[in-house]
Amino acid sequence: MLKIENLSKSLGRKKIIKDLSFTFKSGVYGLLGPNGAGKTTLIRCITQLYPLSDINSIKYNETPIRSLNDYVSHIGYLPQKFGLFRDLTVYDAMEVLAMEKKLPRNTIKDEILRCVESVNLSDRIKSRVKTLSGGMIRRLGIAQAFLGDPDILIFDEPTAGLDPEERLRFKLIISQLDRNKIVLISTHIVSDIETACDNVIVLNNGSIVSSGSCEEICQFAENKVYLVPHDELNRLEGKYFVQSQYQEGSKAMCRIISSDNLNYEKAAPTLEDGYMCLLKGESI
Repeated sequence: MLKIENLSKSLGRKKIIKDLSFTFKSGVYGLLGPNGAGKTTLIRCITQLYPLSDINSIKYNETPIRSLNDYVSHIGYLPQKFGLFRDLTVYDAMEVLAMEKKLPRNTIKDEILRCVESVNLSDRIKSRVKTLSGGMIRRLGIAQAFLGDPDILIFDEPTAGLDPEERLRFKLIISQLDRNKIVLISTHIVSDIETACDNVIVLNNGSIVSSGSCEEICQFAENKVYLVPHDELNRLEGKYFVQSQYQEGSKAMCRIISSDNLNYEKAAPTLEDGYMCLLKGESI
């Protein structure tokens, strides 16, 4: 169990995280929020990359975490930007990281091979990191997070730079993880959360707006989603938000969200609809 209690974090004079509390138990959590919501700051607090004024703000199995060394063997972390050890081979870079995580020396080789294979990089294990494509480096970052089979896995924008096939592979890897782990995925790609996560946390302005299952977040948009011909938008009155546009045969259509009762076809809400309703609040 990972418990966050009354966590606040300021960078300079700006308060990024505001008295945030949440308890993570086993399962896959999706962290959704717009740019500037505080997602990466929260993750850096959890991983102890940012020092905390209150050491009791984060507890692992009820024990306060005072430094990353307190639970380095229990956590795997993929930062938003990953590209260390560019002059080393993939194997050597993984070996350095395995030693940093204090893995037993007699297990390191097998662990490296297992993790590299899980992200389909076995054929590049002798290549220097600087020769890898952006997507491959991202996969290497995912592989190093798996080293030591940690209890907590944290991914910050894990599918950024991955092609569709690689994104599907990542989702498959997540779906095959032991459900006794705590997995936190921060992303702006809602479809990644919809298919991979058991729980969703919506963060905005440094606070948790809501949390729950995908179905529960969808419900915030219940009876608020309408399908409207594009050329009829200018007839609408009141508040609404254009969620997306699409083509239906030769006709341009809009998927809109509105709290008003409109005389148009309603659509079943998606996770993205519910998420936007939470962010927009009374503005729609």
